[in-house]
Amino acid sequence: MTYKVLITTEVQEILQLLDGKSSSIIIKNIRKLKEDPYPGRGSGDKETLPIKGKMRYRMHIGRTWTIFYSILEEEKEVRVSELIPIDEAHKRYGY
Repeated sequence: MTYKVLITTEVQEILQLLDGKSSSIIIKNIRKLKEDPYPGRGSGDKETLPIKGKMRYRMHIGRTWTIFYSILEEEKEVRVSELIPIDEAHKRYGY
């Protein structure tokens, strides 16, 4: 079963500002979420994080970027809500 991946307008805008190589790498990794978005399964450096009382997920992309996303199992959807530099992700979420 594959998941539909939805990306917020904010993330799309960031991707458009990046150079072609960086945005291509990020998009390639986001597409991996279609097959299996859960940590410990499929490919990608994924982890579950309790943020603001909700279970969210993060995926590191290379050593440069981090995406944050939610999984809506009943709808078979993955919603990518944030794309930030990995250092900022570590500062913001205490890693």
